[in-house]
Amino acid sequence: MMASELGMGSDHRVAEAVADLDDDGRPKRVGTEWTACALVITAVIGAGVLSLAWSLAQFGWIGVSALIIFGIITLYTSNLLAECYRCPITAKRNYTYMQAAKANLGGKMYMACGLAQYSLLIGLTIGYTITAAISMVAINKSNCFHKKGHEASCKVSHIPYMIGMGVFEIIVSQIPDIGEMWWLSVMATITSFGYASIGAALAFSTVISGHGKRTSLTGVEIGPGITVAQKMWRMFRAIGDMMLCSSYSAILIEIQRHIKIVSIRNPSYEEKHMISVSTTTLFYLICACFGYAAFGNNAHGNMLTGFGFYEPFWLIDLANIFIVMHLVGAYQVVAQPVFGAVESEMKRRCPRSQFVNAEDPIKIGKKNFSLISINLWRLTWRSMFVVMVTVLAMALPYFNEVLALLGAISYWPLTVYFPVNMYIVQKKIDRWTSRWVGLQSLNFVCLLVALAAACGSMEGFAEALRSS
Repeated sequence: MMASELGMGSDHRVAEAVADLDDDGRPKRVGTEWTACALVITAVIGAGVLSLAWSLAQFGWIGVSALIIFGIITLYTSNLLAECYRCPITAKRNYTYMQAAKANLGGKMYMACGLAQYSLLIGLTIGYTITAAISMVAINKSNCFHKKGHEASCKVSHIPYMIGMGVFEIIVSQIPDIGEMWWLSVMATITSFGYASIGAALAFSTVISGHGKRTSLTGVEIGPGITVAQKMWRMFRAIGDMMLCSSYSAILIEIQRHIKIVSIRNPSYEEKHMISVSTTTLFYLICACFGYAAFGNNAHGNMLTGFGFYEPFWLIDLANIFIVMHLVGAYQVVAQPVFGAVESEMKRRCPRSQFVNAEDPIKIGKKNFSLISINLWRLTWRSMFVVMVTVLAMALPYFNEVLALLGAISYWPLTVYFPVNMYIVQKKIDRWTSRWVGLQSLNFVCLLVALAAACGSMEGFAEALRSS
């Protein structure tokens, strides 16, 4: 009798353990489509939104169509990529973008995908560090201008703020996995809407008060101070800014893998995905249009930190605080795939190493906090990564140019090329059929646009270096 009870108890514990696992044998996922929506918005609505008024000024009002087109392309190709999360035949999951590329396109494309993906993600962390420091400096300057007048010389170094951002990111980066930082994503999403709303509202108030500057259908005019070549390069750079605002495919599969149930085709997820992209595109249009209407062809590269607005200073300070809070979260969302890739490889190579694998729970008094643990390899590697990013950010303090270059080099391969070609392989679309021609035409056109944007951003770097 006792043996029978023991056997039943053992079977019950096994059943409970199995119930705590998903169909792939991993711990049951707790993320929902709404947390995925928050992560997407955190990744998409970045500091690039504040440069859109400047981007629109380079094109004029016809640039609105470019923003809408990039939003539509991103929505379409991201849905293609989302379908590559699972194999349609075996239902096997691909846990990373690189795994999806390897499963569908083979080993060489796997390496090319990894190079493009991780270059973008590392570049974004550099860009976020620069932007956060600029916003912290802007708070200091805003208070200085308020006290001493708008003509005062309020020079502040960015370096201490970049170091401070780095120190804080070292602490936050010890969160083990992107699935455990939903709260950080929610905070980042709220604050991103906060600062973008403040910028749009201030621009709108400038317009309705009658102080809006002159705008035109074709944007900045050729004449004294700007040549035909300069306008062309600026337009190309503006395309890079717009591309960056639509680049989040690099972490889409990493977000998907933390959702509770993702079937081969999940209408609920696709619906939330459409809500995310539609919301961000609408927000971009509001910020870009109101910003351009307020500042006209002289719009600043960063609507808030370029001091297009001096008053109310407290509201500008609040917006910049929101930017910093958002970028703390966005930094982690884009860095986690890099952290995870290196740590997984180290665990594969050193399966018995205590330094690599041991998790030590933090003790406060006599209590063990099992949800908070320290891994020595994670602490060492992630700290080294943040230090490297901070040093590079201090060497590249060019806001618009960094954003444009990141957008130019990442949009085509990660948002268009890999999703399109993986979808073609997965759905077995024959060459030279109308669908194949349409997809490859989209691929080719986006490649040409990306090359133009890359050239414009490189010229922008050269111009910034000449003037510094």
